[in-house]
Amino acid sequence: MVNTSARLLQLLSLLSARQSWTCAELAAQLEVTERTVRRDIARLRELGYGIESEMGPWGGYRLGPGTSVPPLILDEEEALAVAVGLRAAAFSGVSGSDQAALSALLKLRQVLPARIADRLGELDAAFAHTAHPDDGQISPALLLGLATACRRGERTRLTYRDGGGATSTRRVDPYRLIYTGRRWYLLAYDVTREDWRTFRTDRIVDAAATGQVAALPEPPDPAQMVGTGIASRPYPVRVTVRLAVPADEARRLVPPTVGVHRPDGDDATIVEVGGPDADGLARYLLSLGRPLRILYPEEVRRAFLARARRLLEDNQAP
Repeated sequence: MVNTSARLLQLLSLLSARQSWTCAELAAQLEVTERTVRRDIARLRELGYGIESEMGPWGGYRLGPGTSVPPLILDEEEALAVAVGLRAAAFSGVSGSDQAALSALLKLRQVLPARIADRLGELDAAFAHTAHPDDGQISPALLLGLATACRRGERTRLTYRDGGGATSTRRVDPYRLIYTGRRWYLLAYDVTREDWRTFRTDRIVDAAATGQVAALPEPPDPAQMVGTGIASRPYPVRVTVRLAVPADEARRLVPPTVGVHRPDGDDATIVEVGGPDADGLARYLLSLGRPLRILYPEEVRRAFLARARRLLEDNQAP
């Protein structure tokens, strides 16, 4: 039998994982009676968790804003400091910290008292970050809203602006947020098109939860799908090369967001890379510092050989 403290933590985890649960569903998950669930809900409310309930046969419980910040025993200033620190980490682009910080910030904001959440919202409005020249600004509230939809499995209506500036409305089932080190992307199942899609979050004009439960088919690998989508976008020139290294090393040399890979035996990899012009691609291939053969096109091969000859001539003994 799970002790009461462990059961309360498990109950909290369930409540934060989905928009709402019926008493019967929670009892089945926890393997206890519905009476025990109602008693545990009362205990959590006494601890300061704002658990809301809906009456009727289809009613249930949902996790709302709390009246204090349990069980960390933080005062208002401490809670605000933690939230600000997590926000800074989530939007700093520090490798490996963004997803964990965003997840922790989402959980914390779910139980923050309204007065602290309002203060954090004021700070969000005052914060700004510099972006790459071709990157758009992302609203922290929008990003957190998308994270909530992913976590709860809730169908969402997006107003989305494509690369050409055209705006459309999409009904999607959000699955994951992916940060590439430069941009945030949303991986979601497009209900109308009946297929998985990736959306640049800086092009999402608005996102509104519909209250419907998401119906996700077997999901693809989020990082791989986003990486392949970025690497496959239209470029003026594309080159295909055979790198004389195994696939794992090829992916380290040419990240999945830069090139599309396919193994060619155990010790070689075919990689396709796009770029603005042939000379720029030739310069990039030389910087890899690995044996390679350019398969096509001929214009990149000529640019590569011209650069190689100039390097050879510049380094010949006088």
